[in-house]
Amino acid sequence: MRRWFALFELGFAVLFLACAVVSWRAARRTTEFAGTDEHPGFVAVRYVPPLLVLACALVIVTGVLVIDVAARIYRGSVARRGLAPMI
Repeated sequence: MRRWFALFELGFAVLFLACAVVSWRAARRTTEFAGTDEHPGFVAVRYVPPLLVLACALVIVTGVLVIDVAARIYRGSVARRGLAPMI
């Protein structure tokens, strides 16, 4: 049961990481301005803060899930060997 739950959490971690990448890429907006005789053209980059915050939060949640999966697997291997867990 513990292993299935760990796989379930790992699946969510991958999903959250993919959503974080999509959110991070969507947060960057570019606008191109054509040049005139007096001024050269340029590209302006604008970032959307809520999407950046969402991406950061998803990465943090992914990290917590991966740490929890590692702890579950470690506890399972310690319990199978009959060793006392280290506190």
